[in-house]
Amino acid sequence: MSTTRWIPLENNPEVLNSWAHKAGLVPADAGFSDIYGFDDELLAMVPRPVKAVLLLFPISSVLEERRKEEDKKLTDEGSSLNDKGAVLWIKQTISNACGTIGLLHALLNADVPLDTESPLAKFAKECKGLPSRLPNMKLIPDKQITHHKTPEERAKFLETTPLFANIHAEAASTGQSAVPTDLDTDLHFSCFIEANVDGASHLVELDGRRAGPMDRGLCSDLLADAIKFVKNNYVVQSASIQFSMTSLGPPDF
Repeated sequence: MSTTRWIPLENNPEVLNSWAHKAGLVPADAGFSDIYGFDDELLAMVPRPVKAVLLLFPISSVLEERRKEEDKKLTDEGSSLNDKGAVLWIKQTISNACGTIGLLHALLNADVPLDTESPLAKFAKECKGLPSRLPNMKLIPDKQITHHKTPEERAKFLETTPLFANIHAEAASTGQSAVPTDLDTDLHFSCFIEANVDGASHLVELDGRRAGPMDRGLCSDLLADAIKFVKNNYVVQSASIQFSMTSLGPPDF
């Protein structure tokens, strides 16, 4: 883990959209919206189609035990998602950068328009090595084919590039809470996307603290399937109320 520490991000649309639009997401085409709850009436308020879901959750001893078990299995068996290039996953090495990692996972694995000269597009080209196209994201055609960075190389690039540090700091200062003087936090971001795996749609969880991307099974509706997984595997494991979820989709004007 790098000795660099960033200010934690809040999981609310104002902060996430501030970050995303500065980084290159086209505001007229996509943005982040609140997911107010799990009831059907509240989920009906979420703009569709949903391209990604961000979860902010409190780290607990129960969740840490599950993480260690899953990470051991990923380490021992490897991740076919990485091997097949189905998703772009980034290892987190910067303390408190999980918000930016979650945003990168959402935006670089979703079919959303990006400014082609933006930090996001430049980061994607560096990480993927194929400027013409990411798994689900359109970019300007480019004949150049370069080395595909590993998750660890992507993490090192994020540590050393100036592309996102200032954007992260500016977005963190736009939150509803005062910027903390104590940067220790037990809250963490994870991202859920839909990815094509061997011709079928799968729910995939992307978390920079983990040993790799995690296949959560077949997916027929990203929002519904992510909500179901979060309820059954995160919320029931905790007595905390410090959970929040946001979605990436059409702008919520």
